[in-house]
Amino acid sequence: MNPAEGRTVLLVGHTGRAEAVRSIRDAAERFAAAGVTVRVLADEAPELGLDGVTVVEHAPAAADGCELVVVFGGDGTLLRSAELARPAGTPLLGVNLGHVGFLAEAERDALDATVDKVVARRYDVEERLTIDVTVTTDGNVVSRGWALNEASVEKASRERMLELVVEVDGRPLSRWGCDGVVMATPTGSTAYAFSAGGPVVWPEVEALLLVPISAHALFARPLVVSPNSVLALEVLTTGQGAGVLWCDGRRAVDLPPGARIEARRGERPVRLARLHSAPFTDRLVAKFDLPVLGWRGRHHDDADGSAEEQAREPGSGAPHA
Repeated sequence: MNPAEGRTVLLVGHTGRAEAVRSIRDAAERFAAAGVTVRVLADEAPELGLDGVTVVEHAPAAADGCELVVVFGGDGTLLRSAELARPAGTPLLGVNLGHVGFLAEAERDALDATVDKVVARRYDVEERLTIDVTVTTDGNVVSRGWALNEASVEKASRERMLELVVEVDGRPLSRWGCDGVVMATPTGSTAYAFSAGGPVVWPEVEALLLVPISAHALFARPLVVSPNSVLALEVLTTGQGAGVLWCDGRRAVDLPPGARIEARRGERPVRLARLHSAPFTDRLVAKFDLPVLGWRGRHHDDADGSAEEQAREPGSGAPHA
């Protein structure tokens, strides 16, 4: 019996980029040769021009029955693909075609090896905490959403500061005049929250982050709270500015004065496929190009080489110069 029989992968990419189209075509050919059924999205199929693939609509059921969603692009493309993978609980595997690609697991130059590992089932799957977000006005729920990286509340007008009251676990914490607030997961700690001055949190740590953006207040430090905490923001009616809620920078909801935004641990995680067992520290070194020259840890004489060398080992998911 063919070990690939009955297996299906969904290939998703930034088809506006020629490199993504080439990569998807190469992967589709290799998967098909191994007996794995290839599925692509209807809105991407014309640019791909593939024969012998299954075409599905861009909808929550697109990844149903798939073993993996293989994503070709940067973190933005992976976040878009997470909207398809999460409802089915299908793991995501990112092939980095962007700049940093922090969520990606493989690089374009190791594509053949990546497909071979998938075919041989030489990968692990880990679950990443998500955030569920609810918006209410006058006590009525007007929107529900979720995010893998972060839910950010930002001012709608450049000229107006956003006036917010911050609440943790049903108790008021502080009032901030600010540009916004980021409520993030550990996965999102290296994204918008990091740019806003928040801490880097290792993925296996279960926690929620709350990071103010340019807050005019004495107490306006990033917070790390329990994964079971409920974070809430209220847009003050006494303020002059309205706000906008962004989930992963993709899905927006307008926030009039008086709106209340609650964020809590998501009921459904996002699953990521991992090809390598390198520590998260090595990923940080590689993705942010951190200087570690001169490190002489207790294994510095091992044949495996330095942390910097391991982080940049071909196929490790690290970007190459």
